Parts: sequence; C-alpha cells; structure tokens
Amino acid sequence: MRDPYEVLGVPRGANAAAIKSAFRKLAKKHHPDSNKNDPKAAERFAEINTANEILSDEEKRKQFDRGEIDAEGKPRFQGFPGSGGARGRAGPGGFESHTFRSGGAGAGAGAFEDILNSMFGGGMRGGRAAGGTPFEFETGGIGLDLDLNVAMTVSLEEAVKGGEKRVRLPTGKELNVKIPAGVTAGQQIRVKGQGETAHGHPPGDLLITVSIAPHPFFKIEGADLRIDLPITLYEAVLGGKVRVPTLGNAVELSIPRNTSSGRTFRLKGKGLPKAGGSGDLFVTTRIVLPDGNDAELETLMEKWRGTHPYNPRSGLG
Repeated sequence: MRDPYEVLGVPRGANAAAIKSAFRKLAKKHHPDSNKNDPKAAERFAEINTANEILSDEEKRKQFDRGEIDAEGKPRFQGFPGSGGARGRAGPGGFESHTFRSGGAGAGAGAFEDILNSMFGGGMRGGRAAGGTPFEFETGGIGLDLDLNVAMTVSLEEAVKGGEKRVRLPTGKELNVKIPAGVTAGQQIRVKGQGETAHGHPPGDLLITVSIAPHPFFKIEGADLRIDLPITLYEAVLGGKVRVPTLGNAVELSIPRNTSSGRTFRLKGKGLPKAGGSGDLFVTTRIVLPDGNDAELETLMEKWRGTHPYNPRSGLG
C-alpha cells in the first residue's frame, strides 16, 4: 500500500479542504463504473478510499504521521513470537483481529461473503441471514459528495410571485425548475435526485442558490422596498396626485403643497411578502426640472428670488 499522501497527491501539510477536494476528483475519475474496461480500476479506487479514510480522520492522520499505523490504517504490530510476523489489529487481550470490508477489490468482498456463509452454515443469501434479518456490509467509509451546486438569478417579480425557470447544469443538462413564491436572495432551492450519480450510491441533489437581479425602480431592504419618484416643480409647489408603480398595480399618491425634494412617504403593505403580512413601500420625491433652458421659468425665478429670498443650507454652518 502506497503512502496515502502520495495516493491522493497532496502534501503532508495539506488542510482538510484540500484532502476532500483531491479525494472527490480521484474517486470520480477512478470509480469502477467509469472504467469498466480497466481491470485495475477497482484496486485503485480501493486504494484512494483507504488513503482518504486515514487523511480525512484527524486522529488517524496523526497516528500515521507518528508512525503508529501503516498505510492501510493498521497498527504497526509485528505479532507474537512464532507468529511468522503476521500483521493485524491488536484486539482485547492482545489477540489479533481483522476487519473485512466490501467495496474494495472484488476478491475481498467475495471472501467476506464466503466467511459469513461458513459462519452461518450457508444461511446468508442475497443480503439476508437464514432467519430473514437484513444485514449490510461495511462500505469502507466512501463519502462521495454527489450534490451539484448552481446559481440562478431571478427578477424581483419572479421572486415575489414564483414561476418556472430553465437552468443549465454543469453536466450540460437543462432542467425546468419551479421557483417558489417569496424566495429571497441567498436562499437555496433543493431539487431531489438531480445531482451526480455513482454506482451503489443514491443520486445527489441539485442545490440552486438564488440571487435577485437589480430592479430598474425598486431597491430591496429586507421586506421593504424603496423607490425614488420624480415629480415636477409645479407638482412640488402646488401639490397634486401622482401615479406610483408597485409590484402589483400602480397606485395614486397625494403630494401635499410645498413638498421638498427628498421627502419620503410610506405606502403600507406594498413591499415584499413576509411572515404575517407584507413589507412597506417607501417613496422619496425627487424634483426634476424640464430639459433645456426655459426663459420664462428663469425670468420667474429671478423675480421670485428678489422678493422671496431664503437659504435652505443655513443649518449647515
């Protein structure tokens, strides 16, 4: 058995994330189902799995680094005098014990079944003892991560109302995914069984991380929305009713006389859905002058300035 660091291709100082990443890549590459024409694939796969069992377990890794266990995870035990140097795992009372696993080389798995059959008098058939009690072989700790992670951007309207959107997977497959109403930025949608597959393992899931595209009008603040509402100079001075867009139908907002730019109004319940109701929509007025030069307006302002002077910045010092 080779050095587990050499098997996974990682340095001795590699962290847990690097070890996990190396194992996943090698396990996927050398899985027997992906290498059916390679008679040594199962042997390599078992070697990769054993190396990962040691390096992914902090205590076992320390034991290996200290030389207390070998590359197979067994204590460095030379046996008792006259034992011929047999190596195994020291059990209670100093006796040697061995662990048999399925999922390794084919011969190992078959030998384990032969031993069980001899112990139970040939009573083990198809994963059941003679009495009908089901049993499972130890899988050797294979921890394949078969989940797929993708990102999806939805519009604010899609996030609120829900809908269906097509997403492309890293495998090239395209899938229609249902977007639940009220989904929020950063939320994950899990689609069962649409991840990667490997023989002997249930298929992984598809994990979709949602982000919400910037909206041309609205800004999101939790369950509340904000919008800057352009108004004319005469609407600000004389007041009036103006239409305000919402996520549903537009509504009319009454602008009082002498409304300054930057004044904020709250429309209750016109924000995003939340537990127990909806957030609010905050509308901030922005006075917008007409494009181009208007000689009549300039003349009016010059006259007004002379008769009604004021300084809105007086409080700034």
